[in-house]
Amino acid sequence: MEPILDSSQLFITALGFFLAAIVISAFRILREYERGVIFLLGRFYKVKGPGLIIVIPIIQQMVRVDLRTVVMDVPSQDVISRDNVSVRVNAVLYFRVIDSQKAIINVEDYLAATSQLAQTTLRSVLGQHDLDEMLASREMLNADIQGILDARTDGWGIKVSNVEIKHVDLNESMIRAIARQAEAERARRAKVIHASGEMEASDKLVEAANKLAAEPNAILLRYLQTLTEIAGEKNSTILFPMPFDLLKGLFTGGKEGGGKDGADKQ
Repeated sequence: MEPILDSSQLFITALGFFLAAIVISAFRILREYERGVIFLLGRFYKVKGPGLIIVIPIIQQMVRVDLRTVVMDVPSQDVISRDNVSVRVNAVLYFRVIDSQKAIINVEDYLAATSQLAQTTLRSVLGQHDLDEMLASREMLNADIQGILDARTDGWGIKVSNVEIKHVDLNESMIRAIARQAEAERARRAKVIHASGEMEASDKLVEAANKLAAEPNAILLRYLQTLTEIAGEKNSTILFPMPFDLLKGLFTGGKEGGGKDGADKQ
């Protein structure tokens, strides 16, 4: 009888340990940023957490879901712009799970699915814009990509909060072409500014000529002022042109004065 009792006690002890292990394994602890999707006999039951939860072994299964924001680096993509320029573009994606049930049930692997969707969306959106828009309007492109990804991942329980294009890599020939284009643009602006200055200066010269023509003595004063400025310089020889209109005014003034004197004498 003793061997039988020993075997029965051993069985009871093993059964006690087994039941204790099952009870202990039924308790799960989920952190504040985690949720547990519970399946009952293969069917969705509920979402539990955070804190201490109970999962009945064998009957129920739990899948952990992290609700923190995921920072995903989108690999470099070969993109052909609308003006047929080949570039390599990479970006960074920020998203998080807002519905644990959809993230587990509606898609097999939401991380891989979001990564592939981000790559294809990046290529398709950038392919609809010119190279200048890629370089100068990144905020607009980021908003377009973010809106498309957010709409497509809504059925997966994922919220795309931000998309940032990091680098737009160009080949050496295109970099040189852009540099020549920028140099030509600056030269064009310089010529336009110079022409505008010449036009303003000509308008001022015409205005000054009209004022001098309205007053006969003004040209004489301007002539004397210019002569004074030249005389101030230490030059041995001064060649100064005499305006014909000035001489004509002097001769006309002398004749008029002589005529008046003759009239007085008479």
